[in-house]
Amino acid sequence: MEAGVSDEMLQVAEEAARAGDYGLAAEIYASQLSELPRPERSLCLRRGEALALAGRVSEALDSYSSAAALGRLRPEELGPLVESVASSLRGKDLPAAPVESDSRQGGLPPMLCCPCCRRLLLEPVTMACGHSLCRSCLRPVSEDKAPLKRCPLCGSQSTLLSAGCPRVNVVLGSLLRRMFPRESQARTLCEEARSLQQTHQLKPALDKYSQALELDPSNYHLLLQRGEVYSVLRNYEQALCDAEVVCQNKALWTKGHALKAQALSGLGRTEEALKEYLYCIALNPDMCEMKTEAQKIMCEMFLPAFENVHGSLTTPFCSHSPYNRLKPAFLSSGNTSPSSTDHSSAGCSKDAMYQLTKATSQASIPLQSTNPSTVPHHTSDLQQEEKKKTLGVVLSNLPGANLKRQLSSSSGDLRIVGMPSKLVKKAAESLPEKTVTTYNICEISLVHLESSDFECSLCMRLFYEPVTTPCGHTFCLKCLERCLDHNPHCPLCKENLSEFLATRAYKKTWLTEELIVRYLPEELAERRKLYEEEIKELSNLTKDVPIFVCTMAFPTIPCPLHVFEPRYRLMIRRSMETGTKKFGMCISDELQGFADYGCMLEVRDVKFFPDGRSVVDTVGRSRFRVLSHGQRDGYNTANIEYLEDRKVEGSEYEELVCLHNSVYDQAYVWFTTLNDNMKSQILSHFGAMPGKETEPQSNANGPAWCWWLLAVLPLESKAQLTILAMTSLKERLLAIRRVLLFVMRKRPR
Repeated sequence: MEAGVSDEMLQVAEEAARAGDYGLAAEIYASQLSELPRPERSLCLRRGEALALAGRVSEALDSYSSAAALGRLRPEELGPLVESVASSLRGKDLPAAPVESDSRQGGLPPMLCCPCCRRLLLEPVTMACGHSLCRSCLRPVSEDKAPLKRCPLCGSQSTLLSAGCPRVNVVLGSLLRRMFPRESQARTLCEEARSLQQTHQLKPALDKYSQALELDPSNYHLLLQRGEVYSVLRNYEQALCDAEVVCQNKALWTKGHALKAQALSGLGRTEEALKEYLYCIALNPDMCEMKTEAQKIMCEMFLPAFENVHGSLTTPFCSHSPYNRLKPAFLSSGNTSPSSTDHSSAGCSKDAMYQLTKATSQASIPLQSTNPSTVPHHTSDLQQEEKKKTLGVVLSNLPGANLKRQLSSSSGDLRIVGMPSKLVKKAAESLPEKTVTTYNICEISLVHLESSDFECSLCMRLFYEPVTTPCGHTFCLKCLERCLDHNPHCPLCKENLSEFLATRAYKKTWLTEELIVRYLPEELAERRKLYEEEIKELSNLTKDVPIFVCTMAFPTIPCPLHVFEPRYRLMIRRSMETGTKKFGMCISDELQGFADYGCMLEVRDVKFFPDGRSVVDTVGRSRFRVLSHGQRDGYNTANIEYLEDRKVEGSEYEELVCLHNSVYDQAYVWFTTLNDNMKSQILSHFGAMPGKETEPQSNANGPAWCWWLLAVLPLESKAQLTILAMTSLKERLLAIRRVLLFVMRKRPR
């Protein structure tokens, strides 16, 4: 460091900058520069950076100009200046959170738009989570885009319902094509154009985009994509026309300003391109590529007029002489459209720097004269002032001045406004300068929805809890489950649904459900009423009670079941859906179908197998008597009444207690004298013998050990049924005693 510069002061300046006090840092650097006989480039850069970060852009330009005169600037050295200008623009003209939120296709409600591309769903595919996306978004054709791994709505893994090619949701696909034919056709053409673009067939892709725009002129996404193709084909005039329309109608779309900047750069209008690049950075500070391009242009504008352009600049910038690049007169107007641009070489306004300060600084800072010591002796003051004015006017005419007016016109209006006057014939045909009549979805198209558009092909009623299969067909959840009970194939196309059945991924199709809820509320209310009436009827545990005809069951005793018949799959599922989790168990009867007495079972757990079979863990609860027999959907039902033991008092009760204790002791002796093998089998299947109860009549069904003993004793079903039907605990105990005496006499000695 030369004499006159204090290392301690420089360290203080660096600490002030780290603490965010950029103004103090700039003052220290200025004081150090004034101590030098000749300015030092590094100090000029540091002062310019501090001033830029402090928001004093006009003063920062002085320091950067001085540094440029001492040595060619590099683009990366102008980062703070670019960020400061963009930050100032962002704070003055943009909303609090300027994001491209208005990216959905005009007029469409959010639910009809793909959560990935934010446009009308095209060939909607329903995933395992129940959300629907465009097939092209789910499995992109482009090699630079990986397949979607998580649902953008719920965050779950975006597993497909089918392992192969994604199948289109038949109901949603046909509905969207019928209700919105123009938009759907435009989206189809757009996807075809994208495929052609990916294979570098640019001219056919351009024709497809133009055809799509004829169908949907208000779709600014299509304009952007067509403009990108024009830019790749180096047709910058047409690319600029498309970008102008997007920027005028969607002022917060960063991609629109990026396309406009690229087109202007291609046309050699670098100063205008700089404004658009800065606008992009203001909208999205993370656009590193835009920052780099803005820094390159600024770096070029700081070059002395007699020097060649830096070799690292992009080709469009290098194709014009430095003198032409410094003509700023056409930037004096805030309108940057081609029709309003004047390319004359008139001189800059002398107040350019003050305009810059007013446009970019939060506080008005008077322009300070350049310190003579900071200007090198070999550089002309006139050259420095001309370059500074050029950049100042460029920055003072950033396209944020009319942003609020543009934003208000783009928030709900789908008209193509402010069309450039220099459109060629093809562009004029595809984007006519007139009001575009678009569909008002809520008032025109969706009002025409009918319940027949959402009719289940199995029950012929409105979808209730619609579920889409891997083959793309939609059914009511309950209807689909009943079909899969009988056959693991789609009821319509007969495709094998074994894997779908195994995973039991029965998630509601949310879009179908939401459309029904929103546009068919009365029909849905009627459909729900029917469903609730059915559930209420199924929940009645005295009338039409489902009966499983299989084996004997007893109160408090576990009864595991292997369910494989379709009728019993339905019965078990209904008992779970109603919340009762109960059904009756009876043994078969040759004359009536099932016996007149049985036991209610309660489901404790169900384990399903991939082929639809299940193991149901149940336990006995209450005894009942059948009043009448019936059937429902293939399984047996009955009207029943519940049984309870008659209670006794006085001497009868004392006699009952003595009998209870005596029979229990007799049963305990019998069980303990069994061989170990038989005893272990009984314990593994029925558990340990319940203890003796102090109050035999405390339970309506009697002591639990009686039912455990009946379950393990070697009795025929008819004998067990007779004891089950008894409502006298005394008679039941006497019957058990007779059985125990008989069994113990028959035991081999």
